[in-house]
Amino acid sequence: MKIEGLIWLPEIVDKLWNKHGVSLYEVEYLLESNPFFNKIGNGNVKGEDLYRALGKTSEGRYLAVFFIYKATCEALVISARDMSKNERKNYGKKK
Repeated sequence: MKIEGLIWLPEIVDKLWNKHGVSLYEVEYLLESNPFFNKIGNGNVKGEDLYRALGKTSEGRYLAVFFIYKATCEALVISARDMSKNERKNYGKKK
């Protein structure tokens, strides 16, 4: 999957930091560093589906990033948080 840019909504940026302690830099780094992608749902717009990216930040933090992959090859970031135990286990198997 090729992501050519990120779309940030102000309320999502605030939620990422205030609720999950995840910075924009961490999300950007993860999405640029060859994460494991999987489709987790169909979007409301044809061809724009919900995806999850699992990966590591430059500081070694394991994150799950949720986004809508737009027709413009941009990612509309919806959420990001630390990986669950199950996600971390499955991520280790994929790498």
